[in-house]
Amino acid sequence: MSDGRFGRGWRLGWLIAAGALYVALAAYQLGLPGLHYDEAKEAGINALELLNGMPVTAFRGATLDVAGLRLPLMVQDYIGALNVYLALPFLALSGVGVPNLRILPVLTGLAGLFLVERAVSEWVARGRSERTSEGRRLATQISLGGLAAVTLLAASPSYVFWSRQGIFVTNLMQPLCSLMIWQGLRWLRTGRRDALMLAAFAAGLALYAKLLAVWVIAPFALLAAGWWAARRMKGDPAAPPLSAGTVVAAALAFVLPLLPLALFNVQSGGTLSSVLQNAGRSYYGVNNLAIVDNLGVRLSQLVQVLRGDQFWYLGGSYANAIAPWLALAALAAGILLAPRRTLPPAGLLAVGVLLSVFTISDMFVTHYALLQPLAIAAVAVALDVMWQAARPSLKNGRAWRGAVVLAVALWLALDLSATLRYHGALSRSGGLSDHSDASYHLAYFLRHNGMGAPLALDWGIDAPVRFLSQGAVTPIELFGYASPEQPDADYATRLGQFLPNPDNVYLLHAPGRTVFAGRREAFMAEAEAHGLSLRRIEQFTQRDGEPLFEVWRAMPPE
Repeated sequence: MSDGRFGRGWRLGWLIAAGALYVALAAYQLGLPGLHYDEAKEAGINALELLNGMPVTAFRGATLDVAGLRLPLMVQDYIGALNVYLALPFLALSGVGVPNLRILPVLTGLAGLFLVERAVSEWVARGRSERTSEGRRLATQISLGGLAAVTLLAASPSYVFWSRQGIFVTNLMQPLCSLMIWQGLRWLRTGRRDALMLAAFAAGLALYAKLLAVWVIAPFALLAAGWWAARRMKGDPAAPPLSAGTVVAAALAFVLPLLPLALFNVQSGGTLSSVLQNAGRSYYGVNNLAIVDNLGVRLSQLVQVLRGDQFWYLGGSYANAIAPWLALAALAAGILLAPRRTLPPAGLLAVGVLLSVFTISDMFVTHYALLQPLAIAAVAVALDVMWQAARPSLKNGRAWRGAVVLAVALWLALDLSATLRYHGALSRSGGLSDHSDASYHLAYFLRHNGMGAPLALDWGIDAPVRFLSQGAVTPIELFGYASPEQPDADYATRLGQFLPNPDNVYLLHAPGRTVFAGRREAFMAEAEAHGLSLRRIEQFTQRDGEPLFEVWRAMPPE
C-alpha cells in the first residue's frame, strides 16, 4: 500500500486487471441480445448511410451540408448525433454488423472506468490536501478510492450490460461527465486554465450527447462555483483566480459542442417544442408535478441499478442484493468520519436524483446509466475516507481496513456472479421482446424474399431491419408517433393508400407484444372495410417459442 515504486506498480496492475475484467465481460457474445431499435436509430442507420453514400434520413430533416454531404445534427430531439460519427470508423474497418457497432460503446465504457478513477482520485486529493505538494502528489497517483470505484463498476451487471448496448442508453454521457468532474476539480485545486476549458468543453459535449446530462452538469457547476465564491469571499488563496477573459473562454468552450443542437433548433425547433409540450405531462403520460410519487419511483430505480436486477429481457433476473446496503453503510460511515470530504459527491448524487423526477419521456430505469457511475464514485470516496481514518496504528485500525477490503471483495464477487448468470441466460434466450434476436431472422427473410419496402405498423421494427439488411430493406413507418395510446385521425387514410396493392407487406408485432396501441386492430378493421382478406405469411418467434413478429398481406377475396 506504500507510495513507492512497488505501490505505484501494484495500483496500476490492479487498474489494468479491472479494465481487462470489464472488457472480457462486456465483449463476450457481443451480438446478443438482438439489436434494439434505439441502437440502430441513434447510430447505425445514419452511419450506414454515410458509409455507403446513401441518402441520409436525418431526424426532422435537419442537416449540415458539407461538400455535398448531408450530415445529421441530431438523432432525437434531445440526443445528438455524436454516436453516428464515432461509429463510422468501427463500421468502416470491420464491416456493418451488430458486434461491430457495439465495439464503440464497449470502449466508451472502458474509457468511463478510467475517467471515474481519475475523478475519484482528484476528489480524494482535493479533500485530503488542497493546493499543496501532498495534494499534487495524491492527484497524480492512482488512489485507493479510485481503484475501489473501478472495481465496483468492472463487473457490475448495470455497467456491463448497459455498456454492451451503450448506444441504447447513450453511455457517452458517462465518460464525458467524469471528465468534467475530474478537470473541474483539478482547476479548483491547481488553478490551471486548461483544466477549466476542458471541463467546460466536456460538459457541453455531454449535453449534446444527451440533454439528460444536465442532471450532473448543473449541480456540479453550482457546487464548483459555490466553493470558489465562498473561498474568494474569505480571501483564501486556494481559490484560483478567474479573469473575465477566462470566463469568456470557458463559456465558448462550453457552447462550441452545442452548436449542432442550436442549428437543429433553428431548422426545426424540435428540442424546444418537445420540452415545452411535455413539461407538465410527458409524452408517455408522466405527471411532472407529482414530485413525491416520481421521487419514490426514482429512488427504487437507484436501488435496482445497484442490485442490477433490471435486465429481465436478457432471459432472467439476477441481483447483488447486498450492494445497496453496502453503499448506504459506506456513505453513512464516510459522512460521519469526514463530512467535508464525503458530502460533496454524495450531495451531487442526491441532487441528480432530485432532478431526475422530471422527464419529457418516461421514468425509464435506463436513465440511471448516467447516475450509476456517480453513485459508485460517491461510495468510493467514502471507502477511501474509511481506509484513511482506520490507520493500522490505531486501535482496531487493521480490523476496520479488513472490513473495507471484505466489503469491496464481497460486492465484486456478487456482481460477477450475477453478470455471469446473465450471460448464461442470454446465451439461451437470445434476448426477449424488443431485444430479441428474432429481428435478425425477420431482416433476413425480408431481404432474401425481395420485400424491400414493407409497411411497419408498430414501433421497434423499422430501424433494426434497415441496419441488419444493410439498407436493402427500408420499411415505411405508418403507425404514427402522435400518441402511443391510440392511432391518429389520419392513420386509416395512410393505410388506404397501400391496401389496394396486394403486393404490399405489413409488419406487426404479435398479439400481446404491441408497443403503440390500436394500430393492429385498426389495420384489420380497415382491411375488412375494403373487402380484403388478411393472410399472415410468416411469423418469427423468440428462442423460447413466444411469437414476436408477424408478416401480413391484404388480398382480394378468393
